[in-house]
Amino acid sequence: MAEEFTIRSANLKDAEHIFALVHLNRDQLVPRSLGNIVENIDRFFIAESEGEMTGCATYQIHPELGKAEEATVEVQSLAVKSMFRRRGIGRALVEAVIERVLPFNPHEIVALTFAPEFFKSLGFSEIPKTNVMHKLYTGCINCTKHTDPFTCPEIAMTRLLK
Repeated sequence: MAEEFTIRSANLKDAEHIFALVHLNRDQLVPRSLGNIVENIDRFFIAESEGEMTGCATYQIHPELGKAEEATVEVQSLAVKSMFRRRGIGRALVEAVIERVLPFNPHEIVALTFAPEFFKSLGFSEIPKTNVMHKLYTGCINCTKHTDPFTCPEIAMTRLLK
């Protein structure tokens, strides 16, 4: 029998747990400082099972210069504790992000990921990294793992909303 889990908006009490979960998955996620998590806590979602945080996800809005209506939303810091994977938690977190940003009417949802098959199952398609230059300049430029975002093995994915 599958364990029940809930998805909810994060609160400030969750910040240290989010930090720990992102750090636990540091090989697959861009690091975030605790301060950054606190500053963006209103954009985080939490998955819980029996009072334990089992996953998290957040989003970032990337404007398109001169075309505000073509803004892109990026799914970020999607992490599920390894013992809770393959139970629908990651899917539910991404769906919560999408549901939250749909009222903004963004052009697309993007993700840079090491799990392209997971995102394909959610309707995302692979795209060239040159299609997400805004992401590369706002996020990847601060990554300490790779000297060049184009040599990073993450796959760029998109799901058009318009």
